[in-house]
Amino acid sequence: MLQKYMAFLYYDAGEKKKLTGRKKATMKESSGRVFSIALDNAPVKGCTVSKTVSTENGYYISVFSLANGTDISAESYSYHKMLLMADGEMAVTDHTGEREQLGKGDLYITPKDVPTGAATKNGCVYLEITLKEDSKMNEILQAGQVFALKELIPYQEGKIVNMDLVNEKNLKFVLMSFTAQTALSEHAAPAQALLFALDGEAVIGYEGKEYVLHAGENFKFEKGGKHYVKAAQNFKMALLLTFE
Repeated sequence: MLQKYMAFLYYDAGEKKKLTGRKKATMKESSGRVFSIALDNAPVKGCTVSKTVSTENGYYISVFSLANGTDISAESYSYHKMLLMADGEMAVTDHTGEREQLGKGDLYITPKDVPTGAATKNGCVYLEITLKEDSKMNEILQAGQVFALKELIPYQEGKIVNMDLVNEKNLKFVLMSFTAQTALSEHAAPAQALLFALDGEAVIGYEGKEYVLHAGENFKFEKGGKHYVKAAQNFKMALLLTFE
C-alpha cells in the first residue's frame, strides 16, 4: 500500500511540465501555514454557516459550523457524503429517528437516498465531502455508522502505514500512520492537498521552511509544492487530495 501511495506522490519533471498551464485548482484554504479548520470557522450565535472549500471536478467540499441549539433539516441524496468532525458534538438522524452521536475526529458516511439531518446542543464544526453516485470507498467504511478516524489505521513499529479511504482519479482521501522517527522524504505534491493531523506530532517541511503540526491542526500543500513529513513522535494524519 505504501509503495502505491508513493507512486502517485512522485512524478518526473516531464510530467510536471506537461501539467503546467492548466487551470488552477479551487481549494480555498491558504497554503504554507499551520491552521485550524475549527478555529477559522467558529460558530456564529444562532446561525448555521457553510463555506465552500472546493468544487473541483464535481466533488463538493465544504465546512459547516453550527451554533448552539441549531440543526440542519433532513434531506436525501443519491450519493454518499462524508462528514468529518473538526470540533464539538453533533447528532445525526435518519428517517426512522435513529440518532448517531459524533464527536471531534469522528467520521460519518450518509446513506444514499435516506433523509439525513443533523443537530447540535453545544455547537460544532465539520467538513463535508460530497462523493459521486458511482464513487467507491474502502470496504472498511459503512454508511450510517460512526468511525473514530484515527482508530481506522494502526501503528507498526518503524513503519509508515497507508490506507486509502477513497481512491479515485480526481479525489483521494488517505490515512497514514508514522511511528516516532519515521519520515517521508521531500517530494512534490501531485495535487492540492489538505492535511488533518489526527494524533501525535510531526514536523512538516514545506518549500524550505519547517512547521510543527499537532493533533487537531491542519496544513495545505499547493500542487507541485515540495514537502516532507518527519514524525517527532507517533503521528497519524488524513490527507485529502483534489486533482485537476
